[in-house]
Amino acid sequence: MRMLKLIWDFRGPYAEKTAEHHEIHLKDYIKTEQLNLNITGFQTINDMHAIAFMVVPENIMKPIRDALKPHRGQLYQE
Repeated sequence: MRMLKLIWDFRGPYAEKTAEHHEIHLKDYIKTEQLNLNITGFQTINDMHAIAFMVVPENIMKPIRDALKPHRGQLYQE
């Protein structure tokens, strides 16, 4: 099963804190929807760009994508 990394981009001087906070909402969504997902996170790209992400199996990606509207996605590689 291919795994996909759904990504939300945040830019500006507060990007890191915003991405960190967004991960909390991703975890809340996983819990509320009772999804068996456990890979979320946030990453600082540079001082003005950070991302939050969630890794999902390809077969359940569409409803999650439609509900959460990530900015982009890519194949997940550990």
